[in-house]
Amino acid sequence: MSTPYPFTAIVGQDDLRLGLLLNAISPAVGGVLVRGEKGTAKSTAVRALAALMPQVSVVPGCRFSCDPVSPDPACPDGPHESASGVSRAARTVELPVGASEDRLVGALDIERALAEGVKAFEPGLLADAHRGILYVDEVNLLHDHLVDLLLDAAAMGASYVEREGVSVRHAARFLLVGTMNPEEGELRPQLLDRFGLTVEVAASRDTDLRVEVVRRRLAYDDDPAGFASKWADEEGALRARIVDARALLPEVRLGDGALRQIAATCAAFEVDGMRADIVMARTATALAAWAGRTDVQAEDVRQAALLALPHRRRRSPFDAPGLDEDKLDDTLERNSGEDEDPDPDGPGGGGPPPQGDGPDTPPRPEGGADDTPAPSVPEQGREQEPGQRQPSGGGEQQPVRAGEPFRTKMLSVPGLGEGAAGRRSRARTEHGRTTGARRPQGALTKLHLAATVQAAAPHQRARGRSGRGLVVRRDDLRQATREGREGNLVLFVVDASGSMAARQRMAAVEGAVLSLLMDAYQRRDKVGLITFRGKEAAVVLPPTSSVDAAAARLETLPTGGRTPLAAGLLKAHDVLRVERLRDPSRRPLLLVVTDGRATGGPEPVALATRAARLHEVEGTASVVVDCESGPVRLGLAVSLAQELGGTAVTLDELRADSIAGLVKDVQGVNRRAA
Repeated sequence: MSTPYPFTAIVGQDDLRLGLLLNAISPAVGGVLVRGEKGTAKSTAVRALAALMPQVSVVPGCRFSCDPVSPDPACPDGPHESASGVSRAARTVELPVGASEDRLVGALDIERALAEGVKAFEPGLLADAHRGILYVDEVNLLHDHLVDLLLDAAAMGASYVEREGVSVRHAARFLLVGTMNPEEGELRPQLLDRFGLTVEVAASRDTDLRVEVVRRRLAYDDDPAGFASKWADEEGALRARIVDARALLPEVRLGDGALRQIAATCAAFEVDGMRADIVMARTATALAAWAGRTDVQAEDVRQAALLALPHRRRRSPFDAPGLDEDKLDDTLERNSGEDEDPDPDGPGGGGPPPQGDGPDTPPRPEGGADDTPAPSVPEQGREQEPGQRQPSGGGEQQPVRAGEPFRTKMLSVPGLGEGAAGRRSRARTEHGRTTGARRPQGALTKLHLAATVQAAAPHQRARGRSGRGLVVRRDDLRQATREGREGNLVLFVVDASGSMAARQRMAAVEGAVLSLLMDAYQRRDKVGLITFRGKEAAVVLPPTSSVDAAAARLETLPTGGRTPLAAGLLKAHDVLRVERLRDPSRRPLLLVVTDGRATGGPEPVALATRAARLHEVEGTASVVVDCESGPVRLGLAVSLAQELGGTAVTLDELRADSIAGLVKDVQGVNRRAA
């Protein structure tokens, strides 16, 4: 086994180390989600923590790591007779992004159960991680149903496997650690709330600190064992401190004053539900034990809030993370209890463990959205026709603040796909309603019992069936086919030309795009953003899972100039061609936001028509969001939608609560699942 990088040798990243240590002291905190850019020691810290975990005593031969002192009475390998246990290191189990549900929770051998009558269960990663660490790198890329199973098991301390009337339950208590890069997409707020703590990490901009990081890493790569031996004393001291904090934890008292501060803080920051209060209480208690105290103080409550609340304040991916520390301090001061220790400078202090010669972590920036009003932008008329006088200043406006987002109508891709799990279009999936049966292709996972019996029934006489039993062979087994929802690639093509540049109008358009981005986030889509204005089109954001990145680019969108509609459509065609090669199973949905005008280049209307027909020939599902306004409307966006083979919706019809017309799908036909 390779020598892990020493935990105490990690430079800086105080919040990251503290969040991991608090969970090692009290797993009831609920795990930690580490958010940060690539190359910030996220994975290194998690793997280093495993070496600090105290050894565990297990029942010999038990696949579920039962404690010999108090074995699980429902253990599938039990019942266990009283016997001396064997000690081993706590495991660190990594859950790969592409893991299946059976790999996570375990699987019953359905073939043996039917053919031989044997109830055989193969444990999954949750069983392997019991009494250890379960590490999920890039947890935001994990399928939602797997994240749900993972967090349910972490909350209940047990895993339940149900397969065709056969039930298995086993203990699954582990330290859950997830890491993610926000640039690759966000977790849903409901899933964020299930992680006890969250930590934001970033590479230091301090030159001396970066030099020390490189120096230590090079020394470790040259001689891992020798480097680890130099930190053995620090590692031993930290391991002993964790053991002492665990022993002290049951004696820590959470007084009424500290509890009132916790409740007041959660109320002041308007977090949903009561999970935040409970997590803060457990975190503050663990902080006190870490500091060697038996009473929770205000400093513990403050640090607990900084770790437990930032991710619970996010209602959407467009909300800025973080916490207003001035507001936090005011709330704690107004609700200070009488039972807290009057000496805030007591021993321990509740900070991270001492280490190296790295400087302190700089203060974190205050969170909250930017409420500064947008600068005033003069109104500008519609795009000028040739021969008319152009307005001064080059015809370009500054970015316009988007209007308020709203809930949009459901837009989906017709047909039945096989893409990544999501919430937009119909698809064949491993989860969802059963629609039929087929012969299994590979390992059998979802048995269709009725179809299996029907396949076996005609052969019972030839197989010499005796009594009431049913003779089932491998060829009779049938796999259930299921229908659920998939995520799509939603490619926005936004008209930013002068004909769209009136301030009030562009604000409404950007508000509509922001609303569609929010819808894409909720439905687990990838998104891309193309704009066209002046003489060309540009890929503002290549297809990505980070919806908030698209929203940020939208805020700085310049407008003005002519309308090269053909260039925008051709650029979209190029992007989709490349994405089909990269991910052929993810079906695209093209959203063109325009008033339908085409004035850029020679023969602009004819060029736009030919470009639109390229998408129609390839069967790309398309929707044109008609932004034309005024008493006289030319209907150009509707004509464009017809050339694309899609449909057009107005800004008013885009609203989910609109009564302007029936809900439209992307082909203009109201299709219902069978």
